[in-house]
Amino acid sequence: MEERILTAEEAAEYAEFKRTRREAEAALTLKKLIVDASRREFDKNALKSACLLAVKLSAYGVLVSPVNVPSAKKILGGKQVRVICLAGGTGESIPAVKKKEAKWAITGGAGEVRLILCYSALFGGNFSYLKREVKKVRRSNKKIALVLSLEDHSIGEEQISLGVRAAVEGGADGVCVRGEVPLILRAVQCAAGRIRVDCSGVENAEQLRAALRMGASYVMTGDAVTIERELFELVRLTSAVGIPKPAASTPDAPASTRPAPNEPSASHVLSERVSSASSSSVPSAGDRT
Repeated sequence: MEERILTAEEAAEYAEFKRTRREAEAALTLKKLIVDASRREFDKNALKSACLLAVKLSAYGVLVSPVNVPSAKKILGGKQVRVICLAGGTGESIPAVKKKEAKWAITGGAGEVRLILCYSALFGGNFSYLKREVKKVRRSNKKIALVLSLEDHSIGEEQISLGVRAAVEGGADGVCVRGEVPLILRAVQCAAGRIRVDCSGVENAEQLRAALRMGASYVMTGDAVTIERELFELVRLTSAVGIPKPAASTPDAPASTRPAPNEPSASHVLSERVSSASSSSVPSAGDRT
């Protein structure tokens, strides 16, 4: 069966289709971001900038300290971006205090709570205390997500395993670990699909894609602007290569010729467009490299 080479117009249409599809994939990837606005040095202007950036990117959420929950909620208004409250202080507060803080944050407009566990119990292997702590905070409100923070630089794989177990048995919705390969893999392995695994500290698009490939659900970053730029720069670069060559326009060229081995046919382009239009899921990080 003979297949003809794409005309110049068809090649241009094919290239535009590939570009718009990659842009859509990049936009969907940005929806996996959590913008970090929880640092102590964040004043009201920095908080506003972080919230507006999250809206621009259609990010999953903005992480803020308890004192900034009402302000963040006001800035975001009715947007779909969640206000995520980092509760628990240093981690050594008693469970009753953590429960009250989480409840206050929810009343102020938080759509998710990230709870800092008791580090002394975590490193001491006191699972019963950790489980009790999680359950107590969980009872403060069962309608929003509760994610346990396992991000401290001192936490290793052993503590990750214990923290994930406390999250599962205590009724939490997930855990958040540092964006390091061994920690993400350990958390994903221990969670076994029962709870979600987020990660933090991601600084660029490559790290974001790697985290998603390993199984992270959402990724927190303080470098959302850099990640956005790199993702769309990748779209530009990949759109500039691999464009099918149009058919030769010389008088002697036959009207129907067999394409070069790696050149797609017009029917292949059409089928790819149809299959792409029917899929709205974000591809794996490996598919976007």
